[in-house]
Amino acid sequence: MTGVNELAYVVYEVSDLADWEHFGTALLGMQLGERTGNGFTLRTDEKAHRWIVTEGPADDLAVSGYEVASDEALDALVAGLAAAGVEVTEGGADLAAARRVDRLFQLADPMGNRIELVTGLADAATPFRSDVLLGGFVTGTGGAGHQVLLSKGVARADYMAFYEGLLGFRISDIIVEELAPGIVADLIFLHCNPRHHSVAFGDMPHPKRVHHFMVEVTDIRDVGMAYDRCMDAHQPFEMTLGMHPNDHMFSFYVRTPSGFSVEYGWGGLLIDDDTWQVRTLDRLHSWGHRPPEAVHALLGQAPFTNQTPGGAH
Repeated sequence: MTGVNELAYVVYEVSDLADWEHFGTALLGMQLGERTGNGFTLRTDEKAHRWIVTEGPADDLAVSGYEVASDEALDALVAGLAAAGVEVTEGGADLAAARRVDRLFQLADPMGNRIELVTGLADAATPFRSDVLLGGFVTGTGGAGHQVLLSKGVARADYMAFYEGLLGFRISDIIVEELAPGIVADLIFLHCNPRHHSVAFGDMPHPKRVHHFMVEVTDIRDVGMAYDRCMDAHQPFEMTLGMHPNDHMFSFYVRTPSGFSVEYGWGGLLIDDDTWQVRTLDRLHSWGHRPPEAVHALLGQAPFTNQTPGGAH
């Protein structure tokens, strides 16, 4: 089936470039790619970039770049989108060069999120190197990671007709959990390669287009070390360490300088489409992933007297 095969890169419009550079490199362990006329890029592997950070007031997701396997597949995908009434325009040579891709088409999803369909995301001239990671980031056939976007009141049937029917995503699973009386979280997770999901959607109260972007590391110790770096830097957390029941990701959520979050994880599940069974689960978290204020309140009740400095081992 013709469709996208990975989430290749994301573009964020941010108001504070300096905070973002420190957040991406010193805290998350990414590598500064190159400085551009209005920002910079971040690397997580051999590719020229996976994140493109541009200066502006939105503090939100600006573009999602999805790679297609070949020129022939891209042409077929664009033709199918046009036949379905989706407005698709070819990006110029300057934009393709800036994105470091061979070809690029622009369009928008039913929520108005800007999308770029591309081929040939280039490798960087030098190997990837992180100043703080023990291992590396998990990319490869799984692409840059995953993102959870807000459906903004658009009906699921409408955005699924676009992402599943036109772009070729497959459903991984659904989670429906009643968080409080009358408050229900209902998320659907979609994959386009073995990564459990490259994109997910939920209709939740959230001011941004994106709830979070997930980066996965190869060494579990890097999750703990990043957790400590973010805590020592007083970077606000959204959720503490925990695990999801669907993709089995061991992770925490930290807020970016723009207010949406990054999930920093290890051990994500891979999908084999020949054997995978779509399920509906009833909880978002297997354990942990608690709001920091709840953990603060619980720890504040602990008896701290007569404790050995540094704790016992």
